[in-house]
Amino acid sequence: MIILATDAATKGAPGPSAAGALITHRQQRLQLKQALPEMDNHHAEFAAVIFGLQALHTRGLTGETLELRTDSKLVQSSLEKGYAKHFQPEVDQILQLEQAFPLVLHVWEADHQHQGPHHLAQQALFNQLNTKK
Repeated sequence: MIILATDAATKGAPGPSAAGALITHRQQRLQLKQALPEMDNHHAEFAAVIFGLQALHTRGLTGETLELRTDSKLVQSSLEKGYAKHFQPEVDQILQLEQAFPLVLHVWEADHQHQGPHHLAQQALFNQLNTKK
């Protein structure tokens, strides 16, 4: 099983944003972070999931059960329903990326359980804000 935990950080609404992804596979952990374009926090949460899924595809980590963890109830419930009124293009892109996995579990985690990807997103946002000076 592959575990992908993602989170986003945003300064402003909209504002500079960043994504963090923590991949756990066969007792190995991969920490990834990336600056995102200016967007609101909800769009950034979806973008973080897309970033994480694309990282799995790039590394050939597909074909196994995937547990996708997020601290966004909006993301989790939208993916479970396959529908989000204001975020349908993002949901469709995520569901397309998920087709490479035989089974995907969408898991919501409380903030205090979700510190790894949270810190990665915060680091990427901090780096982005400090390089613009």
